[in-house]
Amino acid sequence: MCQHAYSPFRSVLGHFPSGVVAITGHDLNGGPVGMAVSSFTSVSLEPPLVGFLPGKSSTTFPAIARSGTFCANVLASGQEDVCRALASSGGDNFAEVSWHPGPHGDPVLDGIVAWIGCTIEAVHDAGDHHLVIGRVDDLAADTTADPLLFFRSRYHRLAAA
Repeated sequence: MCQHAYSPFRSVLGHFPSGVVAITGHDLNGGPVGMAVSSFTSVSLEPPLVGFLPGKSSTTFPAIARSGTFCANVLASGQEDVCRALASSGGDNFAEVSWHPGPHGDPVLDGIVAWIGCTIEAVHDAGDHHLVIGRVDDLAADTTADPLLFFRSRYHRLAAA
């Protein structure tokens, strides 16, 4: 999200607000892995499918792809620190992140707006990214939580109506 060099394309698309989602999974040893993405979307209602777009340079996505499952965690306002922890390279990204295992053993983060547990259905080439399609296996939401938003390269919260 915040790691690429400036470009007019990126700047203009930065005017489209998005939610922030932590895609979590586990490595071959069962340890937690995760990444922050702002490119997450509903794909299909029948069957229930979602999608996200990790960069091809991601060092986290290969571990998630090998496991075959992931959990999409919709971050809540005030969880910028969780986003930064999962966006950083090296070290234990989960050292300060509270979570519990979801249906596939993938981390469900505490304090989030919603989580969606998925099995990877397909991975497509999409330029410098992959388009990952996940079949929704289980999900839940906290109807009282507000989402963390990303707009013009900054975090935002919903404004009261």
